[in-house]
Formats: sequence, C-alpha cells, structure tokens
Amino acid sequence: MDALTYDDVHVNFTREEWALLDPSQKSLYKDVMQETYRNLTAIGYNWEDHTIEEHCQSFRRHGRHERCHAGEKLSENTHCGKAFSQNSHLQTHKSTHTREQLYKCKQCGKAFTCRNELQSHKRIHTGEKSYECNQCGKAFKSHRYLQVHKTIHTGEKPYVCDQCGKAFAHRRTLRRHEIIHTGRKSYKCNQCGKAFAYHSYLQVHKRIHTGEKPYECDWCGKAFVHYSHLQVHKRIHTGEKPYECNRCGKAFVRQNDLKRHERIHTGEKPYKCNECEKAFAHHHNFRMHKMMHAGEKPYKCNQCGKAFSQNSHLQTHKSTHTREELYKCKQCGKAFTCRNELQSHKRIHIGEKSYECNQCGKAFKSHRYLQVHKTIHTGEKPYVCDQCGKAFAHVRNLRMHKIIHNGRKSYKCSQCGKAFAQLSHLKTHEIIHTRKKTYKCNQCGKAFARQSHLETHGITHTGEKPYECDQCGKAFAHP
Repeated sequence: MDALTYDDVHVNFTREEWALLDPSQKSLYKDVMQETYRNLTAIGYNWEDHTIEEHCQSFRRHGRHERCHAGEKLSENTHCGKAFSQNSHLQTHKSTHTREQLYKCKQCGKAFTCRNELQSHKRIHTGEKSYECNQCGKAFKSHRYLQVHKTIHTGEKPYVCDQCGKAFAHRRTLRRHEIIHTGRKSYKCNQCGKAFAYHSYLQVHKRIHTGEKPYECDWCGKAFVHYSHLQVHKRIHTGEKPYECNRCGKAFVRQNDLKRHERIHTGEKPYKCNECEKAFAHHHNFRMHKMMHAGEKPYKCNQCGKAFSQNSHLQTHKSTHTREELYKCKQCGKAFTCRNELQSHKRIHIGEKSYECNQCGKAFKSHRYLQVHKTIHTGEKPYVCDQCGKAFAHVRNLRMHKIIHNGRKSYKCSQCGKAFAQLSHLKTHEIIHTRKKTYKCNQCGKAFARQSHLETHGITHTGEKPYECDQCGKAFAHP
C-alpha cells in the first residue's frame, strides 16, 4: 500500500470556486478538513513542510477576512465597549487604556503599543524612504504615507461625511472629522486637565509640560515638537518651495502662505470686523485691528511706560530711547530704525512715485501717502478725539493730536535740553545744531534741511501753482 500523501486527504478549491460556496458549505468544509488533519496527526502522521500549520493559518486568515466584509466583530473591549473583528486589534486597542507600550526603540527609548509603529519610527533615525511615487518621484518612509500622497495626484475623495457632506481621501480622516460633530473629547491631560478628541493631540500637548522636542534638524540642530514643523523648516536649507501660485508663478514654502498670497489676486477679505465692518485678507491684521476697538495694548515700554497694540511698534519705539538706527542710506548716509522708512527715503533720491491717485492723477512715493491724499477727495474723518470732538482722517493724526491735551513731551534734545511732543519735531529741531542739509534738488543742486522745503522749491522749476483762490481764480505756488 502506497504511503499517504497530503493530496490524498486535501480537497483544494480555487478562489473562484470558493466564492461560489455558501457560508454553511464553507463552514462544513473547514470542520471536515480540520478534523481529518487532527485525526491523522493523532495516529502519528508526519506532515512535511508544515503544510498542516500553513493550512490552519490560512483558514484563520480567511475567516478573519470574511468577518471584515460581513461587519462581524467578535472581540469586545470591556472598558469602553468598542468591538473589533480580530482579537489582535482588541489587544492593541486595550493598550490605549492601560498606556502599555511593549515595543521600545533602542536608539531613543521611545515606546510603542504596536510593532508596526516601532518599525515606522525607526525610519526616522535611518532616514530610509523606500516607497516612491511613480508620478512625481517623491519618496516616503511607509506605504501608507505614499497612498495618502497619491490622492494629491488623483484628487479622489471617496469618504463622505453624512452630516455635513465634506469629502475625504481616507477613511481614517473621515473618522477623525466625525468627532467634530459629536464634540467628544475622551483623552484628558493628567497635569492640566485639558481634554482632546484624539490621542495623538494629547501626546503632542504633553510636550508642553515636558519640554520634549523629538524632531531635530540634521543641518543646524534646531529641534521641534512636531514632525511637520521640522519638514517645513528643512525647506529653509534646501530652498524648496513646493506651493506655486498658478496666476503669477510665485512659489512658497508653506501652503498657508500660498493661500494668503492668492487673496491678492482674488481680492478676498474673509475677516470682517463686526464693529466697523472693515474687512481684512489676513487674520493677523484682523486681530491687530480688533485691539484698536478694545483699546488693548499688551506691549509696554519699560523705560517710559508707553503701551502699544503690536510688538513691532514697541520695538520701533524703543529705538527712540537708544537712538539705534540700523538701516542706513548708501547715498546720503541717513539712518533709519525701520527698513520701510529706508525704502521710502530712497525714493527721494530716484524720484520714484509709484502710487497714483485714480481721481486726480497725482502720484506719491508710498502707498500710505496715497491713502492720506485720498481723504481730500472723500472728506472722510472717522477718528474723533474724545476730549474736544475734533475729527481726523487717520488714527496717527488723532494720536498726535491727543498729545496736546496731556501735555507730555517725551522727546528731548541731547544738546540744548528742549523737549518735544513728537519725534519728528525733535528731528527737525536737531538740524539747527547740525546745519545738515540732506535734501538736494536734482535740477539746480540747491540743498535743504527739510524735505518739505525741497518740495516747495521744486515748484519754482515746474511752474506749478496748485493753490487757487475760489473767489477770483488767481493761482499761487504756496498756500
């Protein structure tokens, strides 16, 4: 009698044949075959190449796969009641309650609940990126990240929220989004009590307490709390600007920067003040504007006590105490505390006037001067003094006017001791001591101590007489 072989007792189905069987037939087949294997094993039959183990494992895998399609979840967590189709998934989930972390990285000591998470983490240390996109060539450290990236090219978003209709490229993203509608925040910080909707958000939050910054730049050594922040930072070194405007071609490091830039083309101003109805293209400008209404000035000068709504204004103000002037004009040597002031000053030398009024055609060297000029046409004066009722076209003029009421003179001449309410008045006064004439006429070469004097002098060359008598019509060069 010939020796018993595996093929004598095994009935093999192709995938197509197996699909045609109903559930009761599949169950019967499994029960019969497993009983046959157990009986033969009991009488001492030796299974070569571990075929019996492979088939038993195949049965278990196939059973698990079928339960996924059927939605059957046999393993339930006794802590939160959440159910899973596989016991291994239940065990992984349980560790989120116990915070048990079984798999530890030998390089940095960080621990994980899943072996796959540890394997993915190790690639941070090695820099390995084995999964490459066949469309743009970009490489990723895991297959999942590659699949996420590919949706950028396809634009596919098959997972739709049934409450708000928002679509997502991945099921996981949809699940995270759905928590917004439930408002549930199950993960609580045991140090400050703050709660989060996602476990990952809690882990990142905890770094505020620990000061941990696990992601370090291998170029300059700077460390970051978030991996995404490190990736953005690296573009400073590489010069990469992946986000390009499809209208003007300008490229940006961050996607948010591109979105802000696009508002220049569209004219969109999504941030609207509910007090004065003024709209802004950027949230930062909107926040600064709201401080004007609230009167909030959180930035205070520690020398004179003056407060400001913006930190940049405080830094500019501080230079008036130290007389620190960082930006110097290469043509005349005049120095300024702000780069914008230097840029505006340079236009005096080149005669550039890029900003033109669309009503009268008059041109100005800065956008701010144009805005000041436009109030002549509109007559608008929205800024009113709360002490005397006088109105002004610009908030800066109102602030300067208020100094008259408080009588404060913060700017003192270092040579004669005379004090002034405004820095510009002090600058004008100091010319008396220096006799410096920095403003030169490019037609006749005559120099002046003040820009206003140069502009008045320029009329002698042009013959312009902008001031006209409304009774007889006679025109004059000066008011």
